[in-house]
Amino acid sequence: MNTVFTVIFIISLVAVTIISPSSFLPALLSGVESSLSIAVTLFCIYAVWMGLSRIAEKSGLNKYAARALSPLSKKFFKTSDSVATQNIAMNLSCNLLGIGGAATPFAVKAIEALEKEGNDYAQKLLFVINATSVQIVPTTVIALRSGAGSAAAADIFLPSLICTAFSTLFAVVLFIFWCKVWRT
Repeated sequence: MNTVFTVIFIISLVAVTIISPSSFLPALLSGVESSLSIAVTLFCIYAVWMGLSRIAEKSGLNKYAARALSPLSKKFFKTSDSVATQNIAMNLSCNLLGIGGAATPFAVKAIEALEKEGNDYAQKLLFVINATSVQIVPTTVIALRSGAGSAAAADIFLPSLICTAFSTLFAVVLFIFWCKVWRT
């Protein structure tokens, strides 16, 4: 894939320098400025949420969430491993808050625990839910829209909630159907 992007970049570079050499450097600098601005915004968002996740972990909030979600996790993910349940709960809560970047480390820890248990079903189901992730509050998208100068950054709230709820429900139903068809 790197080769493909390198070839595309070189062809674009040659085309722009031949067609309009005076606009090449300003366009390149503008692109760097935009990407740097987005990268700094994302860094700040993830730093805040990872810090809050760490505070929740140190204060025991994630253990409380895991206990609260334990019956659901045990039934839905078919696991009794407390470490997996705790990390699944934190992953789901981060995804619900729209901070997928902070949810990923918890998903990795949960999948490692589920792998030790030999629970393939739960690993795949967690992957499906993590990939579609229902977002009650799409904080990353709102922050990016705000950073880009949007006058109404939070207008994405309702469409995001509807789309992520539908996509997650559809993906989970499709996954369960797939498992039932191939296990019979």
